[in-house]
Amino acid sequence: MANLIDVKVPDIGDFKDVPVIDVLVRPGDRITTEQPLLTLESDKASMDVPSPLDGMVKELMIKVGDKVSQGSLILVAEAEAAPAGVAPKEKVTAEALRRARARRLPTTGPQPASTR
Repeated sequence: MANLIDVKVPDIGDFKDVPVIDVLVRPGDRITTEQPLLTLESDKASMDVPSPLDGMVKELMIKVGDKVSQGSLILVAEAEAAPAGVAPKEKVTAEALRRARARRLPTTGPQPASTR
């Protein structure tokens, strides 16, 4: 089953209704985490909006000239990996196991006597 994710404009500070000056992906493109998806231009600077996931662009919801704010829908993607900050159950379990092993303290019970 496809894992469709709505990709939205992240926190871009106090900016609202920021113009989209470039769209860097299109439907069918494979995207990777942190890959720039589009470029916005505020009064002071231009900024790229990065992808939060690895996957494929299914539907583009914006175009050059549109104005966006935090939370505006950019695109719908089919995720290959969980979005940043969200992990599938298997990944959580494996990561939790690695952390538990790394935290394991030495045994505090009786230690064998050294033989010199």
